Amino acid sequence: MIDKAILDRAVADAIEGTDLFVVETEVLPGGRLVVAIDSPGAMDVDTCAGIARKVEAALGDEAGDYELELGSAGLTAPFKVHGQYLKNIGNDVEVLTRDGRKLTGRLIAATDSDFTIEIQRKERQPGQKRPVIVVEPEVIAKANAKTVKYSIKFK
Repeated sequence: MIDKAILDRAVADAIEGTDLFVVETEVLPGGRLVVAIDSPGAMDVDTCAGIARKVEAALGDEAGDYELELGSAGLTAPFKVHGQYLKNIGNDVEVLTRDGRKLTGRLIAATDSDFTIEIQRKERQPGQKRPVIVVEPEVIAKANAKTVKYSIKFK
């Protein structure tokens, strides 16, 4: 069985010098290795295949029997690392907070500890016949967000 630290090192070495970042690595029973990577830009199958070859070469034959599954982080998967927040600045996201609120808004900023989304709300203004759309920024601590994911909208 391959140690997770060895897998993490092999993946880090394989993506060194690129704009890629690791989202998650897992060592599962039966010798199954799962690696999710992402990039600030678009990522194609050839990039994933090249990284997989480098990881397999780093693990070598002494790793025994294993199955390597390497791919990009899913579009609908919750954000797990800071790089995913940075990648999605300017995009709409769905946030489920630990206190049960579900928020949808445009991600406008992210730090290591929190992120900011712009939320649109309809408000009745005095003297107005119709409600006006008001845009408010809301800062949310990453520790208070249960899940944050890209919001897919079909127009």
